Amino acid sequence: MTTFARRARASAGRLHPELSLVSYTLLSHLEERDGCRATDLAAHYALDKSTVSRQVAALERAELIERRPDPEDHRVQVLHLTAAGRRILAQVTENRQAAFRERLAGWPQEDLTRFAGYLERYNAWPDGESDDG
Repeated sequence: MTTFARRARASAGRLHPELSLVSYTLLSHLEERDGCRATDLAAHYALDKSTVSRQVAALERAELIERRPDPEDHRVQVLHLTAAGRRILAQVTENRQAAFRERLAGWPQEDLTRFAGYLERYNAWPDGESDDG
């Protein structure tokens, strides 16, 4: 798992030099949710608010995200992807998928099916539960 995580972090930089794995993850979440507050990001990923604040500031400087007033409560700022953010996220996602296809190209169908099943099982772990039983 450590090797898997290390490779994921390294590949994010190769796929787009300005996009760390954390940045990619945050952009993906914003796209999936069609925007959210920074405090929601911190809560979802169990990160310190200051950590998320630094990441958000960097993404804003890169013009990949923008703040908009919440239509229901104008005191609240909601983070959204910009057009540039959507383009970069799509490019990185496409590059990651191509890298996965290349890496798995020689695997027999039976191995791919088994691997997919294991990933589904791993990802089905209930949120909020510890890994130590």
